Amino acid sequence: MKLESSQVKLGEKAPDFSLLDASTNNLISLADIQGERGTVVMFICNHCPFVKHVVEEMVRLANDYRVLGFGFVAISSNDAKQYPEDGLEHMWLFDRKHHFTFPYLYDESQRVAKAYNAVCTPDFYVYDAAAELVYHGQLDDSRPQNGIAVNGRSVREVLDALFNSRPIPQLQKPSVGCSMKWKK
Repeated sequence: MKLESSQVKLGEKAPDFSLLDASTNNLISLADIQGERGTVVMFICNHCPFVKHVVEEMVRLANDYRVLGFGFVAISSNDAKQYPEDGLEHMWLFDRKHHFTFPYLYDESQRVAKAYNAVCTPDFYVYDAAAELVYHGQLDDSRPQNGIAVNGRSVREVLDALFNSRPIPQLQKPSVGCSMKWKK
């Protein structure tokens, strides 16, 4: 089911977490991935066509901005019993296939998705150096089959503004993607 991301209040502190990394089997916390200039939290999953459409740009984005002091993390919160393709073993394969340079964490309890008020995949949250939310929404205007090139523009503009100490763009379009697969 296609869904828009929920509205969340800007300025809120990033909810803390400690989740299992699909690649290393280590617990990773918010503090472990926070960047000196800011942090990008991406709620994704393996099976969603909207995620598959933007995954290569997510990796480019992380590679371009990690060196500038931004931290990145991807989190999957879908119920793997209903959607086995989103389970931990498949997350590891998805991570390897797409050459993730950031942790891909499994939120089995779904508490982290609920704390962030994430309702769809993909969904992007950008926090400043003080871990305060400055952006929540889409990666860019591209969607599967809409003919618009994937370029990460919406998130890139926010990261550029943070990096250059400029005002954050006011236009924040919601992300559009697959609904979160909640446990029954």
